[in-house]
Amino acid sequence: MGYIAVIGAGSWGTTLAYLLAKKGFDISLWVHEEDLAEEINKTRNNSIYLPNITLPDNITVTNQIEEAVKKARYVLNVVPTQYIRSVFKKAIPYIQEDAIIINAAKGIERGTLLTVSSILKELLEHSLAVLSGPSFAKEVIKNLPTAVTLAIKDRVKGLLLQEIFNTNYFRVYTHDDILGVELGGALKNVIAIASGICDGLGLGHNSRAALITRGLIEMKRLGVAMGAKEETFSGLSGLGDLVLTCTGPLSRNYTVGIKLAQGMKLSDILAQTKMVAEGVATAESAFELSQKYQIETPIIEQVYQVIYKDKDPAVAVYDLMNRPLKPEFYG
Repeated sequence: MGYIAVIGAGSWGTTLAYLLAKKGFDISLWVHEEDLAEEINKTRNNSIYLPNITLPDNITVTNQIEEAVKKARYVLNVVPTQYIRSVFKKAIPYIQEDAIIINAAKGIERGTLLTVSSILKELLEHSLAVLSGPSFAKEVIKNLPTAVTLAIKDRVKGLLLQEIFNTNYFRVYTHDDILGVELGGALKNVIAIASGICDGLGLGHNSRAALITRGLIEMKRLGVAMGAKEETFSGLSGLGDLVLTCTGPLSRNYTVGIKLAQGMKLSDILAQTKMVAEGVATAESAFELSQKYQIETPIIEQVYQVIYKDKDPAVAVYDLMNRPLKPEFYG
């Protein structure tokens, strides 16, 4: 049916490889850790990132990037954002000229302030698509109903990719706003940290509802300033993903926020898991983007202050609630 390379074998990468393999595609799953690649090939189980799931035989696991991509018509990136550039620089010489690159990572690169598709555009000239939305891997792997957005400029290729990823439990919608879909997936992680702080401090449901609502406005305001479509942030990759990560205990970023509110140091929190909480790095990039575009993003700013300036989370909440009064909708 087709050959697909999945680059990155975390929980989401392994889940997508599993989903596509079950549809009959031959999958090459690239694993960064050589010992983990050997273990998965031997046991058919990713014990670190997706335990207790037996991977189908049509998933070939490799630690060699050349082997992973050389035959692939579709290359699915699930590498954490801050490592994409180094991984793809090694992969580029072996990627087929007509391959389509689909990004499923969520984040903004430190320093350059680029979304993933913008990073990839700098590195290669292939067609690019983005897959994003409210989709915890542990629920998708159980075949629980999930809906996501696939963004690509080329409508025909979009319809093709929609058919490739869609199943009777994983519903895929198409869109053409690549930037907006990526920004929604990245920025919601910062708001999710704030939501975790809110719940960690025991501030109640009222405050979390307000935080999600005002967080969405910050995402939309910054996204539109950067050239994204406003409507995108009301969709699955914006509001949908925001609600999930701000309320679901499976969210890594929400969990980081809870632990920050409990007084744990960020270094200790991150040392407890091999999973990547993209919102930690994105908080810095999002704050710098808000400064660059001169957009008011008070929640993002307070998360940045808590993570990078050691601000007390309770003081951050106090400062948010005691800002000058203004209309709900302005600017």
